[in-house]
Amino acid sequence: MFKDLNQTWDLDVFFPGGSRSEAFAEYLDRLETDVKAFVDEVTGGGAEEIDWVERLNTAQGLTKRLRQAGAFISCLDAQDVTDRYSRMLGGRVRQIQASFSSALTVIDRQLLDIPDDRWEALVSSEELKPLAFNLNERRMRAKNKLPVEQEILVNELSVDGYQGWSDLYDLVTGRMSLTIIEDGKEVKLSPGQAANRMSGPDPAVRKHVMERWEEAWAKEAEFCALALNRLAGYRLALYRRRGWDSVLREPLENNRMSQTTLDVMWDTINKNKDRLVTYMNRKKKLLGLKELGWQDLGAPVGKAQSRMTYDEAATFIVEQFKTVSDKMARLAETAFRNRWIEAEDRPGKRMGGFCTSFPESKESRIFVTFSGTLGNVATVAHELGHAFHQSVMNDLPPMAQQYAMNVAETASTFSEMVVADAAVRAAKNEDEKLLLVDDKLQRAVSLLMNIQSRFLFETRFYEERRKGMVSVQRLNELMVEAQKEAFAGALDLYHPHFWASKLHFYNTRVPFYNFPYTFGFLFSAGVYSWAKEAGKEFEGRYIGLLRDTGRMQVEDLAQKHIGCDLRKPDFWQSAIDLVLSDLPEFLEMASHVS
Repeated sequence: MFKDLNQTWDLDVFFPGGSRSEAFAEYLDRLETDVKAFVDEVTGGGAEEIDWVERLNTAQGLTKRLRQAGAFISCLDAQDVTDRYSRMLGGRVRQIQASFSSALTVIDRQLLDIPDDRWEALVSSEELKPLAFNLNERRMRAKNKLPVEQEILVNELSVDGYQGWSDLYDLVTGRMSLTIIEDGKEVKLSPGQAANRMSGPDPAVRKHVMERWEEAWAKEAEFCALALNRLAGYRLALYRRRGWDSVLREPLENNRMSQTTLDVMWDTINKNKDRLVTYMNRKKKLLGLKELGWQDLGAPVGKAQSRMTYDEAATFIVEQFKTVSDKMARLAETAFRNRWIEAEDRPGKRMGGFCTSFPESKESRIFVTFSGTLGNVATVAHELGHAFHQSVMNDLPPMAQQYAMNVAETASTFSEMVVADAAVRAAKNEDEKLLLVDDKLQRAVSLLMNIQSRFLFETRFYEERRKGMVSVQRLNELMVEAQKEAFAGALDLYHPHFWASKLHFYNTRVPFYNFPYTFGFLFSAGVYSWAKEAGKEFEGRYIGLLRDTGRMQVEDLAQKHIGCDLRKPDFWQSAIDLVLSDLPEFLEMASHVS
């Protein structure tokens, strides 16, 4: 289907010229002017004179433009970590965003001041009814914040006093490189390239790269610890002023889920750890290792060395998407042909993968570093799922498009599962099938154990941070303790500096950037099971679920579309059973491997 695809994305279609784009500079000038005018309008005049339909339409229009600008800068930052002009533009956009956020804070307080009887009439009106859930949510959250003047001050100070630490972390770690010995020669790698090397078949190479990886992060650990402590200290001080006792209050509110749902999910996972440990112990024997280390988690098993070219991966993904949804397949084909994807394996790129949307253009952009591994193929499918999710929401009001991170992982993980299952069915022989089944089980370990270790670490770190700064040594100890617990003792060698190497801990937009992944993984498993039963009706019903993700609590979303109660263990157990359904076959195939 595909031949000689370009592996770099097209950003010029939005603003030609990259970080030196004159069109983007003019766009920011207009945006800054319009945001300032909006701030002046919002802060002058009484609440009783407000035309709420007009004001909310203006706010949503500015939201789209800010997302467009932010998406462009995130792409520039990722494709070249040395682009200092991009960082300067990012700082400017964050200043504009802070001003806009201050205006929204004033609006939230004005919404709170509307009498209840008038409020009900307002959100029931024809113009605002599509935003009723989102407006009620904003009003409720406004009750639990500081007085408006203090919240505005928080927004303004956060640019330099909060987000600045994250920016500095990105700058320092973006310059990092690792020197490894490859084929007898010294080779310099970006962190993203080094991470790909740790999924290779040679245990000596994996161990060598892991040792250099730990050394590299140890050199930056003092700085990383300072940044992490300051970010956490900022959050804790703000929470204390707002009267919030739990550090999980904000992430749970952001993800529109209850503490009960989170607790039941983790409890059910813990009750199934023995199955994951059985898998890991068997894999350790297959790999012929005396010790199973962190670097071995993604190691391939068996004799097969299954890899795909970028063209082959694109063809495979589109063909498999067609089996569940023609619209998913068309979106993926558009993304590959129209250069929505930055996949080239080269130095200077940020590590990791993401999908970002350009709402004014109604397009997405996907960032990965593709070297042909099965993990790379899965990542591309995953990010295309995000792009599809956004595509079915483009016609909704911007406020109703703001879905939380946990349900944002639904479409992405579902897409990944479709491709993974198809790869197993298409296996050429038993060796390749073993490799592919192992790849699926690896993801279960990652989402149910690795992510849990991050959650445990972050929860305990915040508790200690309440008492004062946490040292590098103690951060390493907390990280290893969390990994030992989450992996139920199945690992022999751990990754003490993981807290430093994981960008998610330094993200100022998303506190606790961990448990939503596990939620999304298991929730999408429920959707996947439902897809198998729904047949031809699935596509329409699936799109209906995705369109509701920005305007419902997750418990209500699950009840409406899947008919399950997330506060009870039944759903979580059935989801875990599905993602581990390949374990018996893996153990059987593994028993025949010498």
